[in-house]
Amino acid sequence: MSDNPYTNRPPLKLRNSSESTVNKEPLFGFLQRSVTARQITKAMDGDINPFTKQPHSPQYKKILETRKKLPVFAQMEEFLKMFSNNQVIVMVGETGSGKTTQIPQFVCYSDLPHAKGKLVACTQPHRVTAMSVAKRVADEMDVQLGKQVGYSIQFEDMTEPGTTFLKYMTDGMLLREAVNDPDLSRYSTIILDEAHERTLATDILMGLLKALAKQRFDLKIVVMSATLDALKFQKYLSVSKDGELAPLFKVPGRTHPVEVFYMQEPEPDYVEAATRTVLMIHRAEDPGDILLFLTGEEEIEDSCRKIKLEADDPTTTYF
Repeated sequence: MSDNPYTNRPPLKLRNSSESTVNKEPLFGFLQRSVTARQITKAMDGDINPFTKQPHSPQYKKILETRKKLPVFAQMEEFLKMFSNNQVIVMVGETGSGKTTQIPQFVCYSDLPHAKGKLVACTQPHRVTAMSVAKRVADEMDVQLGKQVGYSIQFEDMTEPGTTFLKYMTDGMLLREAVNDPDLSRYSTIILDEAHERTLATDILMGLLKALAKQRFDLKIVVMSATLDALKFQKYLSVSKDGELAPLFKVPGRTHPVEVFYMQEPEPDYVEAATRTVLMIHRAEDPGDILLFLTGEEEIEDSCRKIKLEADDPTTTYF
């Protein structure tokens, strides 16, 4: 045995600094379109933002806890398997299930568009929806709106070339891009949301994407809706040679329980009836929020003005 005390020690293993850095990457080990829910959840729960490499903000964790309660979040693994194994997916989910905000994020984690210089598009029938949802998703992903997550509507493009990888846009804007680039080569996945509204642009896009899917095998297509004739869409969007239906992904459940009440008699002015109902609920129910759906900007502004005037007047009687 040698008298030298250093001779019998095991050799030191020097760790490569680059290897250490890689292992600390939040998306380390992610394989495109072969990602598991466990990997995504681990990346979401981490302290470092996978897309900015910056520490998460304090509000991120609070928003994440809310997201985990959404019905669609519980089905992440099922969606990822279907997304990996199929080119086209038809998805049906109740309003409030979280599909519009969560599915595009799941796709980004699976598709890794930022690593390939590609984009994930999520179309909306209305410009206001595209703007508001993009803002919400940017908050959920803890990124700045217009950077990693952005939106594109008529006369306004809130995206940054080379940085944005998730883009919410009106169906008309995507259709306009298809005129100049029929292959939509910038996109790795296209999500058509609110397909049940059947706007002219959405219907044309569906036809274009069906044809494009047979040319671009790398392009993934997800058609989402709250209520639609799923079988009809599955048949139409079938791209397999044997005529097999496009797979259906269903998200049961809502974020909140829903009760339906009907008027006993038809109302001559539905806007006035809706406004009156909002004021009745405001007066009779416990504190909370009221969500009123109307058909256009003019009706919304008119109702807001009437509600504010009547709610501020203490002498108003709603019954």
